[in-house]
Amino acid sequence: QVQLVESGGGLAQPGGSLRLSCAASGSIFSTNRMGWYRQTPGKQRDLVAAITNSGNTNYADSVKGRFTISRDNAKNTVYLQMNSLKPEDTAVYYCNHYIATLDSPSRYREVWGQGTLVTVSS
Repeated sequence: QVQLVESGGGLAQPGGSLRLSCAASGSIFSTNRMGWYRQTPGKQRDLVAAITNSGNTNYADSVKGRFTISRDNAKNTVYLQMNSLKPEDTAVYYCNHYIATLDSPSRYREVWGQGTLVTVSS
């Protein structure tokens, strides 16, 4: 069993910063791609940023230059540093890991976090 636990969401003012964390725990053999998605009511869940286990990153155009994704492979944790926040960044943020477990080390499966609310408002 593998689970992802997110932290760091909350309220920020426009122009402010927040840092999200997402740690994986359980019977992990290895992790591959990690990412952050966000979703607002009535809309689909969209990719915000992703990072491979070699450190290659990609970002949604709307967050380029403001958000930075990073990972700590030893801790199976992915981070999202969010700077220069805007009201339109308000959403529930979900982390996503591709994880191979000890009982199935050759197969990566997608695991989602429970979501953390980020609200940007004055």
